[in-house]
Amino acid sequence: MKQHAEREITVPTVLCDKKGNLNPAAIGFARKPIIDCNITGHYMRKKKWNYWCVFGEDILFSATISHLDYAAVCFVYFLEYETQRYFEHTITVPLGTKVKMPTQVLETVRFANKEMTINLTHSQGDTHISVIIPHFDSEPLHAELTIEHPKDDDSLNVVIPWNRQTFQFTAKHHSLPTSGFVKIGNRRFTFNPDESFAVLDYGRGVWPREATWNWGMASQRVRGRRIGLNFGGKWTDGTGMTENAFFIDGVMTKIHEDMLIEYDRTNFMKPWTVQSKFSNQVQLTFTPFFERIAKTDAKVVKSEVHQMIGYYDGCILLENGDTLQIQQMLGCIEEHIAKW
Repeated sequence: MKQHAEREITVPTVLCDKKGNLNPAAIGFARKPIIDCNITGHYMRKKKWNYWCVFGEDILFSATISHLDYAAVCFVYFLEYETQRYFEHTITVPLGTKVKMPTQVLETVRFANKEMTINLTHSQGDTHISVIIPHFDSEPLHAELTIEHPKDDDSLNVVIPWNRQTFQFTAKHHSLPTSGFVKIGNRRFTFNPDESFAVLDYGRGVWPREATWNWGMASQRVRGRRIGLNFGGKWTDGTGMTENAFFIDGVMTKIHEDMLIEYDRTNFMKPWTVQSKFSNQVQLTFTPFFERIAKTDAKVVKSEVHQMIGYYDGCILLENGDTLQIQQMLGCIEEHIAKW
């Protein structure tokens, strides 16, 4: 079955019209972050986030600044692969009026209070992540990371249209070389840009009251090449757009079909399968070794995330007929159910 080709956007485009509704010209995908997220109105429905995940050689480190319209939510977590030591620290600021979420993907975002400081500073083609938390798992945390955005790299920038009033722009930037350190107490973890890679998940949109999504991703060096994988499910189904793509040394191949992401909801630690719906382009198994659970239940607002850390195995067919073999590729996959 031949897949429809999603529309590619090649010129700077605004996400919304003057009324704050979806601009039809923005529906599509772009290889560069050229969508301006000029969302206005939609009282309490706007959702904005900058999520960073860095795969180091010893630890996974993540820092996020988000704004859900009625609160700013910022969180930092880390996982040491070998010992499975894990800790997460979350701050929720009602209304969050001081947290400004920019309209461009590669702009600076900051959050600071006495419990947590997160600076995501974009300058001269790099993102600098600086995190200070005086009490993180009973010890001080200090992170200083420099993330390169190779200037010729593609990124995945997609507008998902549910309708003119509910829509989401997502940008996924993959396999970004990362250097620096994360220090927790007396332990210092260093990041080498040849082996450590960051993933950015930037989201700006107007969401329905309830939503469920899957997101699978990985960014690693595989046999000498920088490989990035990005797969989404459920939330994009039936919209005509997907967030499915893979990257080889910064060059993106867009996948124009939905993914079937299957897993056991009674035991998320069982292997997951990720397969393209109509073809054999993507055939992957994901085997978790750790489950991160993040739950919020404030009655009106509920959120439950099961984010699995583990390994991808399988194959992806390339456009030239070759096969990209994936073996023991470290990455994540998640289920997120939100009522927000």
